[in-house]
Amino acid sequence: MAENPTVYIVDDDARFARGLARLVGAAGWEVRVFSSAVDFLGAVEPGTPGCVLLDVRMPGMKGPELHRTMLEREMRLPVIFLTGHGDVATSVDAMKMGAVDFLEKPVRMEQLVGTIREALVRGARNREVDRERNELHARIERLSRREREVMGRVVAGRLNKQIAAELGIALKTVKAHRAKVMQKMQARSVPELVTMCQAAGLGTSPPAVRT
Repeated sequence: MAENPTVYIVDDDARFARGLARLVGAAGWEVRVFSSAVDFLGAVEPGTPGCVLLDVRMPGMKGPELHRTMLEREMRLPVIFLTGHGDVATSVDAMKMGAVDFLEKPVRMEQLVGTIREALVRGARNREVDRERNELHARIERLSRREREVMGRVVAGRLNKQIAAELGIALKTVKAHRAKVMQKMQARSVPELVTMCQAAGLGTSPPAVRT
């Protein structure tokens, strides 16, 4: 992968972590080891390429709590849980929060490598989605207030004459704003504009009519 992803190991068992790091390094990946969740959070920035091999039971902040904190901080590094104690409820909760897998120690090399590859592919996909969303938000920021009002009604399926009536402006003004919206958003069609708004998290429900 071009971004040189790092596999982060967060485990308070120093001996196990060192052995795991040797296995991961032998597979060709960069590795960083942390003995606690706090150390990891203090050293790794959101948007960093890679994945996390995360122990479930650690002193202080446990694995599931760290995963939840990562999500709250928008650290979208894929997480692979490792545990020496099978716990169905914990594994179900982990998968609901988006964990890639929940593996029991000792983990087989082939299984570990395959799961890391899956996690890194997912991470690359997440970062691409984030880049696209950030670009869309940057385009939206370039719209004027009136252009945003027009865009909201266009993606909700309003006709130009309906938009003009709702906003109390001339039809030709609506057409001018609509053309500007398409240009600034770099949209070639209304369906593409709708898709962009959905990807940016704006939704397509009809905006309230101003009175």
